[in-house]
Amino acid sequence: MRVLLSTYGSRGDVEPMVGLAVQLRALGAEVRMCAPPDEDSARRLAGVGVPWVPVSRSARAWTKEAPPASGMPQRAAEVIAGQFEAIPAAADGCDVLVATGMLPAAAGALSVAEKLGIPSVSVTFQQLTLPTPHRRPLAYPGRPFPPEVTDNRLLWDLDAQSIDALFGEALNTNRASAGLPPVEHVRDYVVGDRPWLATDPVLDPWRETPGLDVVQTGAWITPDERPLPAELLAFLDAGAPPVYVGFGSMPMHSAPDVARVAVEAVRAQGRRIVVGSGWADLALVDGQDDCCTVGEVNQQALFRRVAAVVHHGGAGTTTTATRAGSPQVVVPQLADQPYWAGRVADLGIGAAHDGAVPTFASLSAALDIALARETVARATAVAATIRTDGTAVAAKWLLDTAGRERPPVSA
Repeated sequence: MRVLLSTYGSRGDVEPMVGLAVQLRALGAEVRMCAPPDEDSARRLAGVGVPWVPVSRSARAWTKEAPPASGMPQRAAEVIAGQFEAIPAAADGCDVLVATGMLPAAAGALSVAEKLGIPSVSVTFQQLTLPTPHRRPLAYPGRPFPPEVTDNRLLWDLDAQSIDALFGEALNTNRASAGLPPVEHVRDYVVGDRPWLATDPVLDPWRETPGLDVVQTGAWITPDERPLPAELLAFLDAGAPPVYVGFGSMPMHSAPDVARVAVEAVRAQGRRIVVGSGWADLALVDGQDDCCTVGEVNQQALFRRVAAVVHHGGAGTTTTATRAGSPQVVVPQLADQPYWAGRVADLGIGAAHDGAVPTFASLSAALDIALARETVARATAVAATIRTDGTAVAAKWLLDTAGRERPPVSA
């Protein structure tokens, strides 16, 4: 069995696919991945021996540019075109394609699979893109929902209209060039009838929705065996567990002073600090020995050795911290991150910061919650309930079902 994994987005979109790739290879499948040309993702794929096909341009560069909402259709058009350019050759000889990442990229990848007659699976790493009357959809930047509309079904109709307005023309232009018929509704095309939800059911409980046969596999995480850097190990061994502060792939344009604020708030708790540089390039604010900085690192190992994790609320970081039993402070920046912040608070395993820009006072209050004895105990208890077999479930299901009904090649 030969499998093509396709994603476009931040490290949080790439890392789960790495986990699936490793499990598929363990079951004897040949795997390759299409992903953006970012150095951290390329290193990660090389480290597990998965062939990598670069698609479009750096997701990190685009994130740092922080394009205005008005530029989203143009950005989506370039991403979609990149899928149509890269995937046909990458998919040569493949038996199935798994698509995820930002929605227009997934739409492009699924379209190429349709053209080639390759079975495909659509995957999401959070449920907020799956239309259900049980919750409201996310609003796209620059396209807020009318405040007077509160019915979730109507909001999902508006969501479909927004997605079509943003991505429909670019998708259908590329589809026409490939000899494919137009897609009426982009979101429904990407979601399909049986999407995969690669999240943990404790962290992200899915409620059954008529007409949508969601397959919740559990989160896709592969054991990370990389040792922590010697300098970091020495720092960890030199004192009490520190607080980790890092915001992953978020450039933190809205909070340029976040490193200083975080260091001051953590110090006020009498704790040491580990600062994750991330895509915001966070750095030490002074030369005191109670603080160190790390770049790309094994978070699974690190989070087991810290007193708390202060982060942006990405699905992967939230899941990793929860599995480690580390209390959390989530400072959500955009998209699904407020949802994950709410889940952390609802489960009693940490605090949801109110807003994207922390102050000394607001972060101190959140740390008080996260470092409280009852939160620490609850985080330990919930960690034992998090599933660890998500990639195994997904890989087995994929290999068992792919190719049973191969769609026709589009003329």
